[in-house]
Amino acid sequence: MDHTHHICKSEEDTKKVAELIAPQLKAGMVIFLKGELGAGKTTLVRYLLKSLGYQDKVKSPTYNLVETHQLKNLTVHHFDLYRFGCPEEWFSGGFDDYLITENTISIIEWPEKIKGVNIKPDIDVNISTGQLDARIMDIYIKEEAGNALT
Repeated sequence: MDHTHHICKSEEDTKKVAELIAPQLKAGMVIFLKGELGAGKTTLVRYLLKSLGYQDKVKSPTYNLVETHQLKNLTVHHFDLYRFGCPEEWFSGGFDDYLITENTISIIEWPEKIKGVNIKPDIDVNISTGQLDARIMDIYIKEEAGNALT
């Protein structure tokens, strides 16, 4: 598994990280985003989608639990599981069906809320707030998923 480490001191830095990740994304991938409230998970998703060519507004799926974004030849499902109380909600909400559709990428914020559900990420992003108001992004990539990110 490859690992990259990025210090983001501005939104522009977050945009640059998204621009590194976006070209490596392909249908069928699952991305986990971990980090405390306000760490910048949704901001990273906004820039990922823009880097993939999405033109519309990208809002947080906190209240809807999932937002679906249609691109030309790809659908991106953006999940925010913050409000989940237990992993069983993943199945009772029918969210597992989103992962088996063709030409999709699934981005899951708060994946620890479904611990025990058999979903393995292709890219695992840990965002922490660090020194001097910076965001630290540690990105772990399955070797077959994105070797160009190193």
